[in-house]
Order: sequence, then C-alpha cells, then structure tokens
Amino acid sequence: MKRILILVIALLLQYNTSSQAAELPFKKKQKEPPKISKEFETISKQATIYYAENNIKNSFDLLLSIPEEERSAQNWVLLGNILQDQGKNNEAIFMYQKAILCDETYYKSYYNLGNAYLAEDKPHLAIVQYKKLLNINPNFPYGYYNLGCAYIKIGELRKAKNAFLSAIELKNTEPDFHYNLAYVYKKLKNEKNAKLYLGYYNKIMEQLLQ
Repeated sequence: MKRILILVIALLLQYNTSSQAAELPFKKKQKEPPKISKEFETISKQATIYYAENNIKNSFDLLLSIPEEERSAQNWVLLGNILQDQGKNNEAIFMYQKAILCDETYYKSYYNLGNAYLAEDKPHLAIVQYKKLLNINPNFPYGYYNLGCAYIKIGELRKAKNAFLSAIELKNTEPDFHYNLAYVYKKLKNEKNAKLYLGYYNKIMEQLLQ
C-alpha cells in the first residue's frame, strides 16, 4: 500500500530538548467483489511487482490491459496511485472511486481517496473517507493520523487530538504522530502535554538516526 503521511505545515514549539424503541436500521447487502480469472490475476501480480520496483510504465500498461470488469479494487487503487504520483489528482480520485464501487470492503480505497481530497485542500471530503475506512478497519493507525490532519485543517483541534491519540495507541513508534499531537496541544494551550509529546518525537528521531 502506498503510504502517504500528511505533515502539518508548521510547528511553533520553542522548547529546549532535555422513550419509543428505535427501529433497527436496514442493512444494505454489499456487492460481492468480482471474481478475477487466473490469467488476469497473474497480470495483476506482475503489475504490482513492477510498481514495487519503480517500473511505473510497465505496471501502468499491464493494469490497463486488464478489462475493467476483471479489475480488482487493488488494481484500481494502484492505477490511482500511479496517476497521483504523476500529479493527475482528479484522475486518481476517479480510480479510487472505481475501487470503492468494485469492493466496498477494501479500506485502502477510502484511505487513498481521503489522501487525494486532502491534497486538494478538501478536508471535509477527506474526513468522510477516513471515517469510512476506520469503520471497516479500526486498527489502521495512519487512518487516524490523517483524520487528525484533516481536523486540524478545519480547526477541530480536540477531534484532531483524539485522532492522534488513537494513532499513537496503535503505533507509538511513528514520530509524526507525536509531532502533530504536540502541535495540537500547543494550539490548545496545554504546554505540559505539548512539551511531553515533543520530547517523545525527539527521542524517536534520535533512535532512528542512530
């Protein structure tokens, strides 16, 4: 999966580092993902290998050679990733939307669509997608992290704080999680916790640089 971390633009921390019953909702039956033939499954795997090897052109060409009705959600997401890497954000968004139509349970589609919206400075749309992915996979730390970044953009600092805390609970070794949480605490005028999480950030960075 393509990992995209959205960093907060600036961190202004200046510390020295030392009644009636409700009816049950109707559950819509989810569409089954398409069955992929062995022939196109092999092509899909090779395209993924090419992408991992940074052989983007061959990866893209192979993915396009798969008929649309045979493409998996993963295929659509990979096409979107390639297009987004080329700066074609609108086309990438289309691919991520096709991935969701293909398989509503593939959480990475919502994650990458949210990232694409956030890159276009559409945080409200990004938040919707991150919430959907976390409903499917509540144990994905980067979903909470990017949700927190989106909340910062709309000024919802307490919601951002809670999102970053959830990300850290799932993965406490990612320095950016602590960095942005320190930023939020600073903005909330909670100097003690701002300094605490900035310290965690510095400690992790020191370990990574050793």
